[in-house]
Amino acid sequence: MKSVSPPADNSSFFINRELSWIRFNRHVLDEAQDQGHPLLERVKFLAIFANNLDEFFMIRVSGLQRQVVQGVLKSPPDGMTPSQQLDAIRQMLIPELEAQSGIWHQEILPKLDDAGIHIHQYSELSDEQKKIMHTFFVNEVFPVLTPLAFDSAHPFPFISNLSLNLAIIIRDPANKEYFARVKVPTNLFSRLVRIPETAGSLRGNDSEVHLVYLEELIAAHLDMLFPGLDVIASFPFRITRDADLEIEVDEASDLLTTVEEIMEQRAKGKPVRIELDCSMHENICHMLEKKLGVTSYMLYPVSQPVGMADLMQLMSLDRPDLKDTPFLPSTPGELAEGKDIFSAIRRRDILLYHPYDSFTPVVNFIRQAAHDPDVLAIKITLYRVGSNSPIVNALLEARENGKAVAALIELKARFDEENNIGWARALEHAGVHVVYGVVGLKVHAKLCMVVRREKDGIRSYVHLGTGNYNATTSRIYTDFGFFTCDRPISEDVAHLFNFLTGYARIERYQKLLVAPVTLRNGIIDRIDREIAGQSECGTGHIIFKMNALVDPICIAALYRASQAGVKVELQVRGICCLRPGIPGISENITVSSIVGRFLEHARIYYFNNRGSDEVFLGSADLMPRNLDRRVEVLYPVENPSLRIAIVSTILPVQLNDTVKLHVLKRDGTYEHRKSSDEQPSLNAQNWLVDHRGIWYNDIN
Repeated sequence: MKSVSPPADNSSFFINRELSWIRFNRHVLDEAQDQGHPLLERVKFLAIFANNLDEFFMIRVSGLQRQVVQGVLKSPPDGMTPSQQLDAIRQMLIPELEAQSGIWHQEILPKLDDAGIHIHQYSELSDEQKKIMHTFFVNEVFPVLTPLAFDSAHPFPFISNLSLNLAIIIRDPANKEYFARVKVPTNLFSRLVRIPETAGSLRGNDSEVHLVYLEELIAAHLDMLFPGLDVIASFPFRITRDADLEIEVDEASDLLTTVEEIMEQRAKGKPVRIELDCSMHENICHMLEKKLGVTSYMLYPVSQPVGMADLMQLMSLDRPDLKDTPFLPSTPGELAEGKDIFSAIRRRDILLYHPYDSFTPVVNFIRQAAHDPDVLAIKITLYRVGSNSPIVNALLEARENGKAVAALIELKARFDEENNIGWARALEHAGVHVVYGVVGLKVHAKLCMVVRREKDGIRSYVHLGTGNYNATTSRIYTDFGFFTCDRPISEDVAHLFNFLTGYARIERYQKLLVAPVTLRNGIIDRIDREIAGQSECGTGHIIFKMNALVDPICIAALYRASQAGVKVELQVRGICCLRPGIPGISENITVSSIVGRFLEHARIYYFNNRGSDEVFLGSADLMPRNLDRRVEVLYPVENPSLRIAIVSTILPVQLNDTVKLHVLKRDGTYEHRKSSDEQPSLNAQNWLVDHRGIWYNDIN
């Protein structure tokens, strides 16, 4: 059997991670094109596609551009240099942006109009509508606008990250032309401004709405901003800046202040992309290039609207007929409101699969702990908790009731820093022991431990998750939540909290796999065990479900398994750098991806283990950052019924999807799997909605 050479010597074995991500985001765009979705859900996917691109440029593209400037020659395992990657990214994105524009203008916009949601160009408004909007502009918008000139007496204005702007050409009486810029105040007004109905046509609901873009409203009134001058033309544009700013501190007490400073710097990072209206005059394009210090390949001409992430505002319309049909998540009877959750956990381990299962029991777990006189302490890690968090409110209640509460709040959670700082201060003010993170590591593990005094002594109850303690995202992300009072797991979690809040150094854990200490080796050891099992009795079988597969060491181990005849089934939602189907290398590996109504976020690691199935769930993807630079946890599912539910129901349903599943091919592209006589139509997410709760119903 041919053996795999070291990854660094085999660039053909790896798919570039940036190009793989772009293909994932294309799947998001495909959802916007899918007529099976309700209309506003299609708009939502367009907005998500655009928002994903914003973050991609702020973090990934900015990093590549810095590498080019710094002369970095080191290539990733796929062998592409930073310059080659930037060129390939642009080549792939141009047609994607054209497709995005086509879906919006040719498919969705006409259907919105038919559905009574009218997005007008300002010039198309009736005289009555223009009169109404003129009054609104004069009274509300005009006072907050600040036109900024650019000439010898006025320096080129600073343009903040992701702000929408108008580039304006004006002419004075002497026939001399000038450039000016006006920032569109989308932080103060909705990007899509609702046109009030006249009294006779007011319907009192959202079944018939008329909207106009804020930038068009401003553009139509530029003469008020430049009296005595002629406004020749105006064009919307938007700048994306480098937001990948590393936080390096040696003292935890400095971290909060440092993060606040980093947040201020983010708006001022170097430009990495300029989105501009495709009709913008060439001389303005050249001027923006020169003044912003960018090159032409950073310019991305697009059809209006510039910045489609703002289309998410349409989801606030009260049009349930144009949205997904809501469903009531399941709740195990033993976890219903008013039931003793601690008694339920003592009886058996409990598995919840959100959003098919309600997140309410997780909130109630902490609320009951907050009010239970026998509870002594609560410890939790918080990564992205959202605004108005019921979890944080429950922790505040616990502190009011005299419980010892410790919360590790990861201030370095990218783009959630401001929210987390606010919660950290609120918790500290209430007397909670707040830890901001671990020096040199980002804490991504999802852990909560409740310590309780009982008749037979002190007992710890633990919740471990694959997703955040966030009641909002729990309704749209697929994640597992796991309750247990298993003593070895509880002891592992206690040791881990001691590491997170103090100076404990734990090199071994009884049952948990913990990064950066034991997780990678734990996975690779089990892959090697499958290779041995395949050699001895032909039972080698691995199924991994995750968000991203990038780590070259883990990929090499999976290649070894494939060469040994182990069946390897991977379901990777996003980035996958493993290349399946290489003769003699990865012939026994299949890779699929599901993008649908919910964001697939759960991580499952299954090993056949010579017929004694072993399953781990947790917070970690197989990426160098997760395995080396984060605190992550995988936890075993040892209850036979729960393990069978995962292995025999949840995984097969998702691996056999024929509606939303894409199969990765050797060349790095994806093929959409379709139903056939052998494989009837199956939408895994819809099936799980219809059969929600079956993973615990058989146990009750």
